[in-house]
Amino acid sequence: MTQVYFTEEHEWIAVEDGIGTIGITDYAQHALGDVVYVELPEMGKTVSRGKEAAVVESVKAASDVFAPVSGEVIAVNTGIVERPGQVNEAPEGDAWFFKLRLSNAGELAALMDRGQYDEFLKGLE
Repeated sequence: MTQVYFTEEHEWIAVEDGIGTIGITDYAQHALGDVVYVELPEMGKTVSRGKEAAVVESVKAASDVFAPVSGEVIAVNTGIVERPGQVNEAPEGDAWFFKLRLSNAGELAALMDRGQYDEFLKGLE
């Protein structure tokens, strides 16, 4: 069963069988505006929780995408490099950024579930 977690930096991670799929939230894409460029990590790269893993640029700003957990990058979504606007269309779906094999599943405990994330967003209004 897939479990989805969120960070205070507006990344999401969907975890199933020790593999995490990572992207930015709908809130993040709204804040960014029209996405015009995406830079993804290299396959095989080891990323650390809370450290920069990818970059997303919009007409307004450039933002780092941080790794919600540590692990090895095992897949990247080249479709969003070719069509960055997909990030605005389906940020929590087909426009995922990368997948990684978790190196420490215990790090998930520091993340929020959907209900906690929704409450966190209310505090930002």
